[in-house]
Amino acid sequence: MIVLLGVVVVILGFVTRRNPVLVVGVAGIVTGLLGRMNPLEVLAAFGRSFADSRSVTVYAIVLPVIGLLERYGLREQARTLIGRLGKLSAGRFLTVYLLVRQVTAAFGLNSIGGPAQTVRPLVAPMAEAAAERSTGAKLPDKLREKVRSYSASADTVGVFFGEDCFIAIGSILLITGFVNSTYHQDIEPTQLALWAIPLAVCAFVIHGARLLLMDRQLEREMAQAAAEHDLPLPEGADK
Repeated sequence: MIVLLGVVVVILGFVTRRNPVLVVGVAGIVTGLLGRMNPLEVLAAFGRSFADSRSVTVYAIVLPVIGLLERYGLREQARTLIGRLGKLSAGRFLTVYLLVRQVTAAFGLNSIGGPAQTVRPLVAPMAEAAAERSTGAKLPDKLREKVRSYSASADTVGVFFGEDCFIAIGSILLITGFVNSTYHQDIEPTQLALWAIPLAVCAFVIHGARLLLMDRQLEREMAQAAAEHDLPLPEGADK
């Protein structure tokens, strides 16, 4: 049980707000040494873990590519595109994205979206542009962050509740394997996937309503901000 002291190292590192990579690395070294591994064996274990989980480090390649695309105008082009769509508000746009994210996740296409590769460079700028056009003024930093948070939530809710409708997703296979082996049941992945469909529909209705209500919240808060700073009200904002 003494090897579990590595978990204590992780807890102390996060409580003291140390660098997460450094904390996890030190915890791994401590755990290996307490498990009577010599330094070379600990290093070899790190190497094997990195090689076995190299798909986790794909972000190291994806992020520079996204950075280059943003530098050469990806965000500006996204804002220009959404500006050409007359009546598409931020809430409506994010509701459509939520639906697309759920449907694609239900077919196992999880990797076509995500906070890093889709939300930050594309979805958030388009939602910001739609919000600015519908309110008729530039968003303050507080409201801009709010739109970005709703953009991330549309992606997260969509993939979280949509992926369980796909029978070959890891969570479905984990649940069926655990229940069948522990409780001696005979549950098929298809059964869980079918029960996940009503949950996905409820998630879309509830979060879609929150996204649509965001438009009114933005107009109200923009009007309030204009009143506080003695500025003219944005066109179409509630007085």
